[in-house]
Amino acid sequence: QVQLVEFGGGEVQPGESLRLSCVASGTIFRLANMGWYRLTPEREVIASITSGGTAHYDDSVKGRFTISRDNAKNTAFLQMNDLKPEDTAVYKCYLERGEDGRRFWGRGTQVTVSA
Repeated sequence: QVQLVEFGGGEVQPGESLRLSCVASGTIFRLANMGWYRLTPEREVIASITSGGTAHYDDSVKGRFTISRDNAKNTAFLQMNDLKPEDTAVYKCYLERGEDGRRFWGRGTQVTVSA
């Protein structure tokens, strides 16, 4: 079955950076769309990347976060720069399977930004 595991969360100060990783297994990764979602009251998808490599961002992170993927490693990344306290949340990655569009979720990783 499809499994997603996130790495890279932690606690940082405002203005610092973190890089999240999401390792997928159980599916043909290169055919899947990937994305990151954070558990705030808005419950927003903040970044996504298609199987073809096209990225989209929520306005709240545009210019600060970068999503990327390495199909050889079955991994999606979220580079987060200039972090702000309002970025504090659990971040979960998702995968949309290429064969049928079904979405799968990781368990999440905590990101805390505080002075």
